[in-house]
Amino acid sequence: MAIADNTMFCWSPLLLLVIAVIFSFLYLFHGPGRKGKLPPGPRGLPILGSLPMLGSLPHVTLHQWANKYGPIMYLRLGQIPAVVVSSPQAAQQFLKTHDLTFAGRAVTEYGRFINYNFKGLGFSQYGTYWRNVRKLCTLELLSNLKVESFRPMRREELALFIDSLKDDAQAHVVVDLSTKVAALSRDMTCRMVFGKKYNEENLGEGGFKAVTEDLMLVAAAFNISDYIPCLRGLDLQGIGRRMKTLAKVLDEFFDEVIDEHLAAAGEEKSHRDFVDYMLSFLESGDYEFLFDRTNIKAIMSDMFTAAIDTTPVTIMWVLSELMKHPRVMEKAQKELETVVGMGRMVDESDLAKLDYLYMVVKESMRLHPPVPFLLPHESREDCVVDGFHIPKGSRLLINVRALGRDPEAWPNPEEFKPERFIGTDIDARGRDFELIPFGAGRRGCHAVQMGLTMVQFAVAQLIHCFNWELPNGMRPEDLDMAEKYSLVMPRVNHLWAIPTYRLVRDD
Repeated sequence: MAIADNTMFCWSPLLLLVIAVIFSFLYLFHGPGRKGKLPPGPRGLPILGSLPMLGSLPHVTLHQWANKYGPIMYLRLGQIPAVVVSSPQAAQQFLKTHDLTFAGRAVTEYGRFINYNFKGLGFSQYGTYWRNVRKLCTLELLSNLKVESFRPMRREELALFIDSLKDDAQAHVVVDLSTKVAALSRDMTCRMVFGKKYNEENLGEGGFKAVTEDLMLVAAAFNISDYIPCLRGLDLQGIGRRMKTLAKVLDEFFDEVIDEHLAAAGEEKSHRDFVDYMLSFLESGDYEFLFDRTNIKAIMSDMFTAAIDTTPVTIMWVLSELMKHPRVMEKAQKELETVVGMGRMVDESDLAKLDYLYMVVKESMRLHPPVPFLLPHESREDCVVDGFHIPKGSRLLINVRALGRDPEAWPNPEEFKPERFIGTDIDARGRDFELIPFGAGRRGCHAVQMGLTMVQFAVAQLIHCFNWELPNGMRPEDLDMAEKYSLVMPRVNHLWAIPTYRLVRDD
């Protein structure tokens, strides 16, 4: 079921020819209008704009273009006007000063097929429905109290995870950390959202790994149908067909989960999951908008896709940077020894005292944000930003990777240096535009606290309980740090390492 990268990020000559033939006549009569001075940017090709030039790493290409054209850059992606933002100052103008204007969402096939025709929080259009769903999610599902209620579950899952690694350490074997951490994230996400763990075979023929990887690829793909809408019926890249297949797999799984919850409605449960809360909300009738089973599945889709891949990707980049920089690893472990001691595992209550660990996590997210671009916004009306005219319907791409490597905001931006946060109050929750891995403003991620907690807790436990050695005598400076483009930004190659248990005793 896996989708080959080149089917979505590379453009064949035949495909370009087909599009050019269809549009060459229409383009003569429908050139872009002008109402004011547009931001600078590449001219692009007729009809296709800059789409074929983005390459296999679009976030890197657009960052390079921004170095030439500036932090607010205009380009055409097919028929769609787009604005790419590449500096913290520019991001603040779009996501704070003009936040309401750019609170719209682009109409995409992903939102149509995977998000139940835009009924989830992430892909729905700004308006009354979105405000109601946001209220439900922030007050009922993702409040600090709800996140806190899942603490025993997180502790239990991490303890099981550490026990399995202790067996690996005793056998002195090389561990595929990427696969193990992905399984940990799957189990934790499933227990929080669905109430129990599911095995690989519970989700389609390919299992969770194949489905989630495909979801991330199709979500990030520059889909011709999204940028030249009148070609949607042709599905030239086959992405629409793949999305329909994924949507069917997910829908059957979500129906199974809901049916299981309805069948167990009369039973007493020790802990309520997200589906329990949504079904209670549905049964109460205490809502002022259309809310039914489809809405529940759309929110389940949001929760599932938001957590199951972004969390392990973030954890893996933090661990990669720590293994590449032994000095930083040693300093983080020293802090853990001081705060926690060597006689027990880390508890979530310790995280607030682990200042250096949070600096490490922030520095890793600066260089390797969980998502290379925020989910695309869309301008709801014409507006002027920094003297530039931004047309209504423009797609706004916030290049999070570029923000984190802006030399005006970050001296020596390519250097991994957690100490740069000493004496600053820069946070990762959307307040400071130098560092917005979870977005900012109205459309920012509402699961920030849950995500940060899971990442910090997992990393703290892994480096407190174990020392890590790269395999085959590999030197830290030789560790491969190549990244792969999708909705999230994972390592190209899995991270392999040999654990050695380091605690005197544990709980």
